[in-house]
Amino acid sequence: MNLPNKLTMFRVILIPFFVVIMLLDSIPGNRYIAVSIFIIASLTDLLDGKIARKYNLVTNFGKFMDPLADKLLVSAAMILLIGDKLYSWMVIIIISRELIISGLRTIAADNGVVIAAGWWGKFKTTFQMIMIIVLIIDFKFMWYVAIEYFCVWTAFALTIISLVDYLVKNKGVLEDNNNK
Repeated sequence: MNLPNKLTMFRVILIPFFVVIMLLDSIPGNRYIAVSIFIIASLTDLLDGKIARKYNLVTNFGKFMDPLADKLLVSAAMILLIGDKLYSWMVIIIISRELIISGLRTIAADNGVVIAAGWWGKFKTTFQMIMIIVLIIDFKFMWYVAIEYFCVWTAFALTIISLVDYLVKNKGVLEDNNNK
Protein backbone atom coordinates (compact mmCIF):
# COMPACT_ATOMS: atom_id res chain seq x y z
CA MET A 1 0.00 0.00 0.00
CA ASN A 2 1.51 3.33 -1.06
CA LEU A 3 1.73 6.48 1.10
CA PRO A 4 -1.36 8.27 -0.29
CA ASN A 5 -3.48 5.17 0.36
CA LYS A 6 -2.03 4.87 3.87
CA LEU A 7 -2.98 8.49 4.52
CA THR A 8 -6.51 7.80 3.26
CA MET A 9 -6.81 4.77 5.54
CA PHE A 10 -5.43 6.79 8.45
CA ARG A 11 -8.25 9.30 7.82
CA VAL A 12 -10.81 6.48 7.97
CA ILE A 13 -9.25 5.13 11.19
CA LEU A 14 -9.45 8.60 12.80
CA ILE A 15 -13.23 8.84 12.25
CA PRO A 16 -14.34 6.63 15.18
CA PHE A 17 -11.90 8.40 17.50
CA PHE A 18 -13.31 11.75 16.38
CA VAL A 19 -16.90 10.56 16.94
CA VAL A 20 -16.24 9.08 20.39
CA ILE A 21 -14.38 12.17 21.61
CA MET A 22 -17.16 14.45 20.31
CA LEU A 23 -19.75 12.40 22.20
CA LEU A 24 -17.84 12.27 25.49
CA ASP A 25 -18.82 15.53 27.13
CA SER A 26 -17.36 14.16 30.37
CA ILE A 27 -13.86 14.74 28.96
CA PRO A 28 -12.78 18.33 29.61
CA GLY A 29 -12.07 20.06 26.31
CA ASN A 30 -13.49 17.18 24.29
CA ARG A 31 -14.50 19.50 21.45
CA TYR A 32 -10.96 20.86 21.14
CA ILE A 33 -9.53 17.34 21.06
CA ALA A 34 -12.18 16.33 18.51
CA VAL A 35 -11.50 19.36 16.31
CA SER A 36 -7.78 18.55 16.43
CA ILE A 37 -8.51 15.02 15.23
CA PHE A 38 -10.82 16.40 12.53
CA ILE A 39 -8.16 18.88 11.34
CA ILE A 40 -5.52 16.13 11.15
CA ALA A 41 -7.93 13.91 9.21
CA SER A 42 -8.80 16.79 6.88
CA LEU A 43 -5.15 17.55 6.22
CA THR A 44 -4.55 13.94 5.17
CA ASP A 45 -7.11 14.58 2.42
CA LEU A 46 -5.00 17.44 1.12
CA LEU A 47 -1.76 15.48 1.40
CA ASP A 48 -2.82 12.17 -0.11
CA GLY A 49 -4.02 13.77 -3.34
CA LYS A 50 -0.95 15.98 -3.73
CA ILE A 51 1.44 13.09 -3.11
CA ALA A 52 -0.48 10.71 -5.39
CA ARG A 53 -0.45 13.17 -8.30
CA LYS A 54 3.11 14.44 -7.79
CA TYR A 55 4.68 10.97 -7.60
CA ASN A 56 2.26 9.23 -9.97
CA LEU A 57 0.88 7.03 -7.17
CA VAL A 58 -2.75 7.24 -8.24
CA THR A 59 -4.45 3.86 -7.76
CA ASN A 60 -7.95 2.50 -8.24
CA PHE A 61 -8.07 1.92 -4.48
CA GLY A 62 -7.24 5.59 -3.90
CA LYS A 63 -9.78 6.77 -6.47
CA PHE A 64 -12.43 4.81 -4.59
CA MET A 65 -11.36 5.27 -0.96
CA ASP A 66 -10.30 8.92 -0.96
CA PRO A 67 -13.74 10.38 -1.76
CA LEU A 68 -15.39 7.76 0.45
CA ALA A 69 -13.15 8.69 3.37
CA ASP A 70 -14.07 12.36 2.87
CA LYS A 71 -17.78 11.54 2.81
CA LEU A 72 -17.53 9.40 5.95
CA LEU A 73 -15.58 12.04 7.87
CA VAL A 74 -17.75 14.99 6.85
CA SER A 75 -21.04 13.09 7.22
CA ALA A 76 -20.11 11.83 10.69
CA ALA A 77 -19.22 15.35 11.80
CA MET A 78 -22.38 16.91 10.40
CA ILE A 79 -24.59 14.25 11.98
CA LEU A 80 -22.94 14.99 15.33
CA LEU A 81 -23.66 18.70 14.86
CA ILE A 82 -27.40 18.28 14.11
CA GLY A 83 -29.42 20.22 16.62
CA ASP A 84 -26.30 21.91 17.91
CA LYS A 85 -25.52 24.09 14.91
CA LEU A 86 -26.98 22.36 11.86
CA TYR A 87 -30.53 21.73 10.78
CA SER A 88 -31.36 18.08 10.18
CA TRP A 89 -32.91 18.91 6.78
CA MET A 90 -29.63 20.50 5.67
CA VAL A 91 -27.62 17.45 6.67
CA ILE A 92 -30.10 15.17 4.88
CA ILE A 93 -29.74 17.22 1.68
CA ILE A 94 -25.94 17.34 1.97
CA ILE A 95 -25.63 13.58 2.55
CA SER A 96 -28.16 12.94 -0.23
CA ARG A 97 -25.94 14.93 -2.60
CA GLU A 98 -23.03 12.67 -1.68
CA LEU A 99 -25.10 9.55 -2.35
CA ILE A 100 -26.36 10.92 -5.68
CA ILE A 101 -22.81 11.69 -6.86
CA SER A 102 -21.58 8.30 -5.66
CA GLY A 103 -24.39 6.63 -7.60
CA LEU A 104 -23.58 8.69 -10.68
CA ARG A 105 -19.92 7.65 -10.42
CA THR A 106 -20.93 4.00 -10.09
CA ILE A 107 -23.10 4.16 -13.21
CA ALA A 108 -20.30 5.95 -15.06
CA ALA A 109 -17.74 3.36 -13.96
CA ASP A 110 -20.02 0.59 -15.24
CA ASN A 111 -19.85 2.34 -18.63
CA GLY A 112 -16.07 2.74 -18.47
CA VAL A 113 -16.25 6.45 -17.64
CA VAL A 114 -14.37 8.01 -14.74
CA ILE A 115 -15.96 11.09 -13.21
CA ALA A 116 -13.17 13.07 -11.61
CA ALA A 117 -13.80 15.51 -8.80
CA GLY A 118 -14.65 18.92 -10.23
CA TRP A 119 -13.64 22.28 -8.82
CA TRP A 120 -17.08 22.92 -7.35
CA GLY A 121 -16.90 19.58 -5.56
CA LYS A 122 -13.45 20.40 -4.22
CA PHE A 123 -14.61 23.83 -3.02
CA LYS A 124 -17.63 22.18 -1.42
CA THR A 125 -15.54 19.63 0.47
CA THR A 126 -13.01 22.22 1.61
CA PHE A 127 -15.71 24.61 2.77
CA GLN A 128 -17.64 21.87 4.54
CA MET A 129 -14.47 20.96 6.45
CA ILE A 130 -13.89 24.61 7.37
CA MET A 131 -17.54 24.92 8.45
CA ILE A 132 -17.26 21.84 10.66
CA ILE A 133 -14.10 23.17 12.32
CA VAL A 134 -15.78 26.53 12.97
CA LEU A 135 -18.91 24.85 14.38
CA ILE A 136 -17.02 22.47 16.65
CA ILE A 137 -14.88 25.25 18.13
CA ASP A 138 -18.06 27.23 18.91
CA PHE A 139 -16.69 30.41 20.45
CA LYS A 140 -19.40 32.29 22.31
CA PHE A 141 -18.79 35.72 20.77
CA MET A 142 -21.50 37.60 18.91
CA TRP A 143 -19.34 38.06 15.80
CA TYR A 144 -18.49 34.34 15.81
CA VAL A 145 -22.16 33.44 15.41
CA ALA A 146 -22.16 35.47 12.19
CA ILE A 147 -19.12 33.51 10.96
CA GLU A 148 -20.85 30.22 11.79
CA TYR A 149 -23.99 31.33 9.95
CA PHE A 150 -21.95 32.37 6.91
CA CYS A 151 -20.05 29.06 6.88
CA VAL A 152 -23.20 26.93 7.18
CA TRP A 153 -25.07 28.68 4.38
CA THR A 154 -22.04 28.91 2.10
CA ALA A 155 -21.27 25.21 2.52
CA PHE A 156 -24.92 24.42 1.83
CA ALA A 157 -24.96 26.61 -1.30
CA LEU A 158 -21.74 24.98 -2.58
CA THR A 159 -23.32 21.59 -2.00
CA ILE A 160 -26.23 22.47 -4.28
CA ILE A 161 -24.03 24.21 -6.88
CA SER A 162 -21.63 21.26 -7.06
CA LEU A 163 -24.54 18.80 -7.39
CA VAL A 164 -26.00 20.74 -10.30
CA ASP A 165 -22.52 21.05 -11.86
CA TYR A 166 -21.92 17.27 -11.69
CA LEU A 167 -25.38 16.45 -13.04
CA VAL A 168 -25.16 18.92 -15.95
CA LYS A 169 -21.62 17.90 -16.93
CA ASN A 170 -22.42 14.20 -16.70
CA LYS A 171 -26.03 14.00 -17.87
CA GLY A 172 -24.99 11.60 -20.63
CA VAL A 173 -24.08 9.01 -17.99
CA LEU A 174 -27.75 8.71 -17.05
CA GLU A 175 -28.99 8.20 -20.60
CA ASP A 176 -30.29 4.72 -21.37
CA ASN A 177 -27.69 2.82 -23.42
CA ASN A 178 -30.45 0.97 -25.29
CA ASN A 179 -31.58 4.20 -26.94
CA LYS A 180 -28.19 5.01 -28.47
